[in-house]
Amino acid sequence: MAVPADSITTILFDWDGTLMDSARMGFVAFTKMFKDMGLHFDRQVYENLYSPNWYSMYETLGLPRDRWQQADELWIHHYGEETPSLVERGRQTIDELCRRGYSLGLVSSGSESRVRREIKELDLTAIFQVVICNEDTVNKKPHPEGLQKAMQAMRKGPEVCSYVGDSPEDIEMGKQAHLLTVGVRSAYPGSKRLLSAQPDIYVESIHEILDHF
Repeated sequence: MAVPADSITTILFDWDGTLMDSARMGFVAFTKMFKDMGLHFDRQVYENLYSPNWYSMYETLGLPRDRWQQADELWIHHYGEETPSLVERGRQTIDELCRRGYSLGLVSSGSESRVRREIKELDLTAIFQVVICNEDTVNKKPHPEGLQKAMQAMRKGPEVCSYVGDSPEDIEMGKQAHLLTVGVRSAYPGSKRLLSAQPDIYVESIHEILDHF
């Protein structure tokens, strides 16, 4: 274990799947977007290829790099047609962590416009002291740049921080940044491999992290 859980004062969260109930919304958006782009995409493709670094999916499916921005814009459009909601007991968990005195931040590979819009719609703007999104980093998950930027902005060291995520890439990123890692199971395909990444703490649902912090 990186550091004892009782040393943690700051908890950084992944967004999609971890706090945001976006697995279903994301699948629908990907299906519509790839159809618009003239590519076949179904549940089996999603299960086999999904990665929080969605550019790897674009590459595997043979989408030319000069069309990636168009794909991003179409995905955001289709995703925006869905109504955002947190995972079950997500708001209760966040509120309780705040009540217990933890500083909270967000490190996501999602686009800033979409993530910040959802945070605002869910009335969470005042909750997160820092929000790091795709546009804020050069290196993508599992590279630790996003976490490093978040800690720098919050003036916190890795010895007091934990990262909570739902994918193996999240756990690998947390380990590379020398943080206590917490894996939480989600509906995303990659979450099935979560235990293989050996998180320091593993929970089946987000509210269970209250047993550790």
